[in-house]
Amino acid sequence: MTSPSTGLRRVPTRVALVGDRSPAVRAHTRIPDIAARFPDVDLLWVASTAVTPADAEAFDGLWVVPGSPYADEDRVVAAIGAARRAGTPLLGTCGGYQHMLLEFARGVAGLRVRHAESAAGPDDVRALITPLACSLVGHCGQVDLQPGTLAADLLGERAFERYHCSFGLAAADAGPLVEAGMVVSGRSPDGDPRVVELPGAGFWFGVAFQPELADTQPHPVIEAFIGAARERAARRAASPTAPRGAAA
Repeated sequence: MTSPSTGLRRVPTRVALVGDRSPAVRAHTRIPDIAARFPDVDLLWVASTAVTPADAEAFDGLWVVPGSPYADEDRVVAAIGAARRAGTPLLGTCGGYQHMLLEFARGVAGLRVRHAESAAGPDDVRALITPLACSLVGHCGQVDLQPGTLAADLLGERAFERYHCSFGLAAADAGPLVEAGMVVSGRSPDGDPRVVELPGAGFWFGVAFQPELADTQPHPVIEAFIGAARERAARRAASPTAPRGAAA
C-alpha cells in the first residue's frame, strides 16, 4: 500500500507510548480504542523508568502521554531531546506537552528551569511549568489557532478541546522559547499557550489538552502524528543504511 500524500510504500510502523500506564488515567484507557483504528501501527508502551534516548531511533514516533509526574522525569526529558535532534515524529499531550516545553527550554533556549511538581533544586532553577490560575481538570476549553501553522491546518481557526491538567506554561514565560524558534500556534482566549510546534523540524507538536478524550477518533492531531510516523517508517525502510534499534 502506498501513502497518497508522499508516494511512499506503507510499512509496519512502531510508535512508543512514553509514560507510566495506569487504569486511573482516563486518557490511557482510551488509547487501546485509538490504536485499533490504526491496524498497521504498533503502539507500544515504554515506561518512564525504561525509556532511553535510543528509543528515538528504535521507534518511528514518540508519543509522550498524560499522567505526570512521571516516575522518572529525567529519562522522559532525555528521550524527548533525542527525538527532537533526530527528527523523530514527537507528540506530547498534556503532561507530555509540559515536558516537551521543559526540554526545549533547557536544550535549545539554554534556560535552567524545572516543573513546579519537581523538587525545587538550586535557587537559579526556576519553575517554568507552573500551576494554572484556573485548573482545567475535567474542563472543555476554547483554543484559538494561529493562521498559517500546522495547528490551524489540523484544527481550523478555533477548536474546543478536553483538558485534564492543572499545570502549564504562562504567556509571560513563553517569550524566551519563542525567541529560540518555538511557535505558540494555539492559545486560550486569555492568551496562554495551549499548542506549540517547531516549523521545519518534522513533526514536533505539543498540546496542553488531551486529544485522547475526544468523542470522535482519531483526533486530527493524533491522525497527523501517526501519518508522520508512517512516513518516517517508509523512508527508513527504503534506506538500508538508516539506523533502527531493537524493540523495547
